[in-house]
Amino acid sequence: MTAPTNGDTQRNEASAARTNAPDAEITVTKDGPYRVRGSIPIFVQRVVADANGESVDWEQGPAIDAPAEYALCRCGHSSTKPFCDETHLKIGFKGEETASHEPYVEQAFEVDGPTVILTDAEDLCSFARFCDYGDRVWNLVQSESEGDVSLGVLEAGRCPSGRLVAWNRENLTAIEPPFEPSVGLIQDPSLGVSGPLWVRGGIPVVSEDGYRYEVRNRVTLCRCGASENKPFCDGSHARIGFQDGLDADVRDAHEAAAPDPDR
Repeated sequence: MTAPTNGDTQRNEASAARTNAPDAEITVTKDGPYRVRGSIPIFVQRVVADANGESVDWEQGPAIDAPAEYALCRCGHSSTKPFCDETHLKIGFKGEETASHEPYVEQAFEVDGPTVILTDAEDLCSFARFCDYGDRVWNLVQSESEGDVSLGVLEAGRCPSGRLVAWNRENLTAIEPPFEPSVGLIQDPSLGVSGPLWVRGGIPVVSEDGYRYEVRNRVTLCRCGASENKPFCDGSHARIGFQDGLDADVRDAHEAAAPDPDR
């Protein structure tokens, strides 16, 4: 494995991002919500697990009614999730952005396989765990088996945060799932938690100071308030047991895992 270099800029994953919503944009506000404009649809997105609890697929749930412009909770404490109700002002939420401004390929390391290259930016992990299925994505892409490699490419594409990207080794282009601009509200019933905002389809994300993060086909934004890589998710929702109340299976799993106060 070798670290990506500046010469790898031809592998610009943003080329796979969709441009069907030219006015779409998400702005991070100082210690406040995400301001979303451009009539971006919102959907519930559930992680589907197999009998062993391993993440294997996505299931899209119902759309959430939203106007052309809206504010999404970033502190994790709104009573009207996913939307902001200004609770951040009452609790003194501090949402300082600490994420790197480096392009993705400069943050990632490479795993070289016979037909694909996998890049991995570990700091972007949102703990969806698709990478662990089977022989794990890092091993699958190095396999001589076409079936293993295909599974590895699929797992990389299902990674919501874009931490993992598979590239065609021959022409150095990203192998990306085709997403329309949208926001997904991740639900993870296996862990009994709600996850981050899954921003798809090349929607620009703008910092509170006007900096424009690299446009990518898929990223995950923190909405539990606990990430140490804001505005991006770092998987802290799993650690703190974050719930948005939108998925009954998540609520049931969370309650089942809670300790019995009578014991």
